[in-house]
Amino acid sequence: MFGRLILLHVARPGKLAKVLVPERDVYTVGRLNREVRLLIEHGMPTLWVEGELTNFSRPASGHWYFTLKDREAQVRCAMFRQRNAALRFLPKDGQLVMARVRVGLYEPRGEYQLLVEHLEDSGVGALRREFDRLKDKLQAEGLFASALKRPLPTLPNRIGVVTSPSGAAIRDILHILARRFAAVPVVIYPTAVQGKDAVPQLLTAISQASTRAECDVLIVARGGGSMEDLWAFNDEAVARAIRAAPMPVVTGIGHEVDFTIADFVADVRAPTPSGAAELVVPDSSTWRGTLGKLSHRLHQTLTRRLLDDRSRLQQLRRRLELTHPGHRVDQAAQRLDELTQRLGAAWALQRSQRAARLLRLEARLANVSPRHHLEALRARLTRLQHRLQQAWQLQWQRRQQRLALASRTLNAVSPLAVLDRGYALVTLVESDRLVQDASAVPVGALIEARLASGKLRAQVISSETLSDQDRD
Repeated sequence: MFGRLILLHVARPGKLAKVLVPERDVYTVGRLNREVRLLIEHGMPTLWVEGELTNFSRPASGHWYFTLKDREAQVRCAMFRQRNAALRFLPKDGQLVMARVRVGLYEPRGEYQLLVEHLEDSGVGALRREFDRLKDKLQAEGLFASALKRPLPTLPNRIGVVTSPSGAAIRDILHILARRFAAVPVVIYPTAVQGKDAVPQLLTAISQASTRAECDVLIVARGGGSMEDLWAFNDEAVARAIRAAPMPVVTGIGHEVDFTIADFVADVRAPTPSGAAELVVPDSSTWRGTLGKLSHRLHQTLTRRLLDDRSRLQQLRRRLELTHPGHRVDQAAQRLDELTQRLGAAWALQRSQRAARLLRLEARLANVSPRHHLEALRARLTRLQHRLQQAWQLQWQRRQQRLALASRTLNAVSPLAVLDRGYALVTLVESDRLVQDASAVPVGALIEARLASGKLRAQVISSETLSDQDRD
């Protein structure tokens, strides 16, 4: 492979020469491996390879790495996590397997390898070949043609179920049918769904359902399992019996990833038994919603029709009223009512105006009335009385204080105050004269001594005159 052409200028004496030289296209190792990988991957189709599995490795990434070998050679293989997650078995060293692969190249080491998309046990691979053979045969006969597929009834009168009466599939089917549309009766045609008795019992159950013709739709179902567990539904006689059934047949066999010959010949294939039950009956809540919408539409239509008829009737009635002789009487009565209302309104307005004028006159009269002057004088009299009372109380308090002061002063000089200190006033009884000198009182005279509290009477026994020295 040639690259670009380079123009070289070769200097010679007296002339310029032009020479075209091809440029080298040098590959790096990475580029070489990358282009070889593209050539291999695009040049080789998907293949089935059978061999013994060895050197099995499962790192934390979840990818699988192993080697396939036979007596003559071996090849490295890689199965990435997205692919191996769908397998139902874990490969072991020494196991004979069949792999669907794409040929690729691991660029960092420059080694070609097989990228495994699907892996089966070699025994399963034999079943797969038998499956493909029968599938091609029946397809060539036209048993899978879309033109033979019959539509399912919108609402079947009765549903038939061909399955094991003790498996989980029948419980799931009955549960879904009861939840979606419990009013539809169900007929169960019991049969084994795996093992050596499965095929004859399946044929008998389908034959009974076809002969009795008591169901509008037939469900053929079983739960999930390996390819060997589902093999009864890959039998040619079972497939032809399903195709010959007089009613539409819905299959719900295994899981969503499982396919059998019965699925291809059936009128409708469901991913699971529960899915088959959901297909054969409508959702009653959806039906109720649809019926509710239709009822609402019918009610709206009838209401609109009644409103239109009522509007038309009213128009006819108005036309009749316009031509009726009582119409002028009604107009006159209406005119009378209008005039009556105007008269009432005018009278009410006049009355309100007169009432307002009366209120204004009353206000003016109230402003010039002597009553306000009298009320002002009464208020002033009240204030003066209040002031007089306050002044009298103040004067009375002052007089009380002066009296108390004078009383205290009088008490201070009162002889009675001296009596309180233990002294006494002595008087002659016969003359009621105050005794000041003992010599003036004869012996035997009666005297009266007034104390601070009470009086004493005594008779003088003797008297004695004090000298000036004793007084001091």
